[in-house]
Amino acid sequence: MSAHPLPAAALPAAALAEAPLLRRDADGVATLTLNRPVARNALSLGLMAALEAELHAIGQDPAVTVVILAAAGPVFCAGHDLKELRADPSRAHYERTFAQCSALMLAITRLPKPVIAQVQGMATAAGCQLVATCDLAVAAAEARFATPGVNIGLFCSTPMVALSRAVGRKPAMEMLLTGDAVTADRARELGLINRVAPADRLAAETEALARQIAAKSPLTLAIGKEAFYAQAEMGLQSAYDYASETMTRNMLARDAEEGIDAFLQKRPPVWQGR
Repeated sequence: MSAHPLPAAALPAAALAEAPLLRRDADGVATLTLNRPVARNALSLGLMAALEAELHAIGQDPAVTVVILAAAGPVFCAGHDLKELRADPSRAHYERTFAQCSALMLAITRLPKPVIAQVQGMATAAGCQLVATCDLAVAAAEARFATPGVNIGLFCSTPMVALSRAVGRKPAMEMLLTGDAVTADRARELGLINRVAPADRLAAETEALARQIAAKSPLTLAIGKEAFYAQAEMGLQSAYDYASETMTRNMLARDAEEGIDAFLQKRPPVWQGR
């Protein structure tokens, strides 16, 4: 598997079935599809590395404004590949696996483009972490979310980082300590996901949200996403100081001038990305 997977349309059927990660671009939206349905889209080292590399490539691609992270088959992501983990029970292998996972999650957060999870089924352990890390998430009504590591003697410590930043402390602890799955509706109440859609409308509603966002200034989206995560880690005074400087820098951008002038002149804006 190369670091940059070919677009799905460019792959023959046999290769399409074997490629662990697929990419499709349309209207400023890149859809990345986890394609290990037989393995419940478990995050093998190869899949995590391929996904991280593709995110870095998208970060440099001016034709893409928004990313959708989807998955093939009935399960969104079952977390780490436990068979791969136990195939080499060494400290070095475990450290390499969890470091790769952390690098992937940071790549999503640091990507200067919004990432939307499209969750059609179960998202467990590092799969739940993946959903919590994405900027937005739309789930099918049948989707379920869990951090069940405690049930097999492996506390979901790295998923905890993303989960505890997406939902309140007590709901996060309940999920982590019990391992119980929560429904899509409950996940929305907790703030883990944004929207719940019927299964047959999931892709359409996710794409509609992605295209709505993709119509905005790509520069403004990049500034806003970076600022959102940066200020969240600061104290209140520091956050306001940082946000004020960010607003000033944003106001000096050509797209802000264009957007405000277009609003005052009652016409659609023409974004230049600068």
